[in-house]
Amino acid sequence: MRHILYISLCLALMACEEPKTETNPTESTDTIDKVEDVVVDKADLIVVEGNIFTEYYPGKKAIKFQGAQDDEARRHGRWLFFSEEGVELSMTMYEHGKKHGHSIVKYPNGKLRYTGEYANDKQIGIWKTYDTNGKLGEEKDYGDAEE
Repeated sequence: MRHILYISLCLALMACEEPKTETNPTESTDTIDKVEDVVVDKADLIVVEGNIFTEYYPGKKAIKFQGAQDDEARRHGRWLFFSEEGVELSMTMYEHGKKHGHSIVKYPNGKLRYTGEYANDKQIGIWKTYDTNGKLGEEKDYGDAEE
């Protein structure tokens, strides 16, 4: 079940990624995306104010990711992931770049998909999965955090 949850989350996150295409040999492919023949500079989609990182979908109409960073620009604190329609799809707590604390993932209809907790990037405790109507489907105990 753990693998299914991980794969589901990865697929959801990958679905939001645009394919990277080099448009000019002198430009870095890390900062340039080509979507339907429109070149988007990722630097225009990312805003960092203080320690708050915000990444927007192309057109800056909706926030894609948002969360706090530590002094080394690693995720630290609550991070949110949104659909292009502005629906909050997930909330995960981080501590210096590692998942640490509660995680909640929702379906696009806003209903819970699964909930659980991380300690140092590893699943711990009871994780619950739900169907698209919000009905509890399965519970799995990952045990206590390793010391």
